[in-house]
Amino acid sequence: MECDFKGLVDRARLDLDVALDRAGFEKVKADFLGPNGQVKALFNTLASAGKEEKPRLGKLINECKARMEEIFVEKLSQLEDSELSDSLGPKIDPSVPIVAHGGIHPLSMMQETMAEIFRKIGFTIALGPEIETVWYCYDALNMDESHPARDAIDTLYFSESLCVKNVPRRGDEHHILRSQTSTVQVRTMLAEKPPLRIISPGRTFRRDTMDATHSANFHQCEGLVVDQGMSVVDLKSVLDFFFKELLGEKCETRFRPSFFPFTEPSFEMDFRAPNMGKLSNQWIEVVGCGMVHPNVFSVVGYDSNAWSGYAFGFGIERLAMLMCGVDDIRLFYQNDARFLKQFAA
Repeated sequence: MECDFKGLVDRARLDLDVALDRAGFEKVKADFLGPNGQVKALFNTLASAGKEEKPRLGKLINECKARMEEIFVEKLSQLEDSELSDSLGPKIDPSVPIVAHGGIHPLSMMQETMAEIFRKIGFTIALGPEIETVWYCYDALNMDESHPARDAIDTLYFSESLCVKNVPRRGDEHHILRSQTSTVQVRTMLAEKPPLRIISPGRTFRRDTMDATHSANFHQCEGLVVDQGMSVVDLKSVLDFFFKELLGEKCETRFRPSFFPFTEPSFEMDFRAPNMGKLSNQWIEVVGCGMVHPNVFSVVGYDSNAWSGYAFGFGIERLAMLMCGVDDIRLFYQNDARFLKQFAA
């Protein structure tokens, strides 16, 4: 009989070993110590035991129950320690040297600041692939084959022997690294019906020699609005709002005539503000913009008699350099912590 009680305790211990959480623990506890558990069944057998056997059996059953309660208390303590450890996260090794926390890169900060300003006036963010085709990057944007940007000395072309998957193509166009995020505007117009109000921030690439103001890899944020009755007044109003939000109410802007194949009329926009350090109150060129060319609408299937729109584009590095007082674009890409931590949020 004593061996049977010891075996019952051993079985309880084995069942508890495989109980990895509180639910498993409670199930094993109910099996052995619950109202319908095995210990309760042992106490029920006392009723049929002889008068002389009852005291001895009762003592053995109580000892069995006490031993079981001990191992259940032990297991519960282990589970509680484990739960506490999980809630506190990984253990800390005090011997490991303290490493400073990272911060947001100044280009990421600039991009998010720009996006937040445009969100206030109803713009949404649209993204697209960095590997594009000539059609999306040039043909659809009214840039004919004679345009110098299409030359291999400016655009980074992929060798057609490389397999570029999951990038829609039209005909036998070559794959390229996109030279502008205007490709996202084309993709959005092909996928959605007007009205539209989007910005398309992202990385772009051109075959530029790296110097203080040029990089083969850089970032743009372009905007597109398509609606009924849009005019140059709407375009300038949006850009005025952006620069006043970014630089304060004293910021001024002006348009100068320019040329872009995908807009007509086209403009360069300058700004000046009193809080730009050594550039304070000087006119600074910063945005290319204009009304969307009817040929672009024709390509994407929009009726230019019913819809009109405007587009604009910023260089994110350009704005970040002006806002942060940085005079060399290469500093953004050198991963020098001494430079980056000056702007860490």
